[in-house]
Amino acid sequence: MNFKTKSKIIWCKGCGNFGILTALQKAFEQLGLNSNQIMAVYGIGCHGHMANYLRVYNFEAIHGRTLPVAIGAKLANKELKVIAIAGDGDQLGEGGNHLIHASRKNPDITCLIHNNQIYSLTVGQASPTSEKGMKTKTTPQGVVDPQLNPLALGIASGATFVARSFSGDIPHLVNILTQAINHQGFSLVDILQPCVSLNHTNTFTWYRERIYKLEETGYLPNAKNLAFQKSQEWGEKIPTGIFYQEERLTLEEQLLPDKNEILAKQPLETSIKKLLSEFQ
Repeated sequence: MNFKTKSKIIWCKGCGNFGILTALQKAFEQLGLNSNQIMAVYGIGCHGHMANYLRVYNFEAIHGRTLPVAIGAKLANKELKVIAIAGDGDQLGEGGNHLIHASRKNPDITCLIHNNQIYSLTVGQASPTSEKGMKTKTTPQGVVDPQLNPLALGIASGATFVARSFSGDIPHLVNILTQAINHQGFSLVDILQPCVSLNHTNTFTWYRERIYKLEETGYLPNAKNLAFQKSQEWGEKIPTGIFYQEERLTLEEQLLPDKNEILAKQPLETSIKKLLSEFQ
């Protein structure tokens, strides 16, 4: 199945988004999915251009609002594989509250954070994941706030699948994405995605010198306390892989217990008089 469109890609040469786009296409192929089985919801940012490059059902939401739209789509048609695609500023700044509540509600969707630690589309402001001391257009003397940790936030809020990968390691990213999409529940994947134009600190080389894979150390992602502890590891060593995974009833299973009930396939019968009578 070809998930590519004919649109010209306008990302900067060497952008980490190329790796994520390639990995997503490969993950869909490995899962045996068709374009009409997938819906992708985007926020505002460089990642949002993917709506032009990925041949699936696409919806571009407003800044920070990928998750409410994605959850609504999943409730309307639970047969779809729904993926929320956002940037670190988009999902953790404007959309931080939605991430917390999506994690605890556990809808069966996948949230991908393109984490380049800066606002790139608006040319270089500090984002919630910018490292302390980083100098940007909005922090010329250096970031003073502590760096927000999306993995720790997801684990603490109740996400049932929490993982990290690197856009410079496509085979690893494909493996993480296939498991995240297959997981029944809310999957959060933090993807380290270098911005070659505006973030000259967290480069591909910088990450490759620090990244190691949890699965190669014998780590098992079934203990929340240990997962939270591992999520705090950042600096000289940066772990990737699945940090935490559990099974829990999904939002759809609780709200729509009839497995055969697909809201999008129900007949649309609306009586304005009946609706108004309920407010009298």
